[in-house]
Amino acid sequence: MAAPSTRGRPEQQRPEQQPSPAREPFDRSQVEVRRSARRSRTVSAYREGDRTVVLIPARMSHAEEQRWVAQMLEKLAAQESRRVLGDDALVARARELSVAYLGGRAQPAQVRWVTNQNSRWGSCTPSERTIRLSHRLQGMPEYVVDYVLLHELAHLLVPDHGPDFWALLEAYPRTERARGYLEGVVSAARLPHIPGARHADPAEPGPEESCG
Repeated sequence: MAAPSTRGRPEQQRPEQQPSPAREPFDRSQVEVRRSARRSRTVSAYREGDRTVVLIPARMSHAEEQRWVAQMLEKLAAQESRRVLGDDALVARARELSVAYLGGRAQPAQVRWVTNQNSRWGSCTPSERTIRLSHRLQGMPEYVVDYVLLHELAHLLVPDHGPDFWALLEAYPRTERARGYLEGVVSAARLPHIPGARHADPAEPGPEESCG
């Protein structure tokens, strides 16, 4: 097919394109930068609830701020990824999460790491009140492990993935962030599906209700 002729038509003037603003290498809504005149060279960062606080010298330029914030976020993530809870610590953490987000109603009898779950991140057996987490989670950020653990705790109260189940997870502020992290892992390494995806088949066979 021939291209339409433009002969005899006035040339249309294209609007002048404005340069796109530079994108920051981090999410401002999750980071609070605090400048201090008493700081001359040092930069530090720590977690404060669902936010990350980065302390920098007041004289630092915006470009330097961006570079240092990104660097400190990577450093914190690396530190968190090295923390691997033992089975006893997992039980204690599960109880903390249950109290914080489920009113303390989910009380597991056992929580442990397993190495035979290559097609799921976690699973639970409500009748026995046992929870198992895949060893593949070890080394991932703490909030990701917390999400999977909370997901399995919710299954102790609601065995399926219906609306009542998802309502239990609404209180956890990092649900979407954790799911996004796991989606990235799945895409990059073709690992298990993210826990309890809303499109997952609720009629998965087997004696236990599991994420997959």
